[in-house]
Amino acid sequence: MTINNSVQELSIPSPAMRNLDRLVGTWEISGPSINGQVEYEWMEGCYFLCQKFDLIHDGRVVKGIEIIGHSREFGSEKPGNDINSHVFDTVGNTLNYVYELEDNVLTIWGGAKNSPAYYKGTFSTEGDTVRGEWVWPGGGYQSNMTKLK
Repeated sequence: MTINNSVQELSIPSPAMRNLDRLVGTWEISGPSINGQVEYEWMEGCYFLCQKFDLIHDGRVVKGIEIIGHSREFGSEKPGNDINSHVFDTVGNTLNYVYELEDNVLTIWGGAKNSPAYYKGTFSTEGDTVRGEWVWPGGGYQSNMTKLK
């Protein structure tokens, strides 16, 4: 097996990924039906953002990890345009999302871009809070983030 030379072309993470830098740190999550903490940090190389979460949602403990970045499928020369994420939690769920950050609005699409299930939150001017909510057909909930460090 040979190493693909296009890896060297990827020496700089995409601007879209670098925009997610504002998520790096520890955040308190709050809302009427959710609370807890999440922590975002860059994997070495800054191609992937890693999130650890420890939440209580509707009285249930939800812990897990999320890996966020451009998918580059086996054999592909280049990564895809969308920023995808893969979530793994302590009760066996595996969930996929697509991240978008435009200006101060963070959208996390459930499954695929333009899905009817999504989170939409707006960063404060200072960047230390995000106010938003998850919505899907027939439901949703408010979920806000406050940066702790």
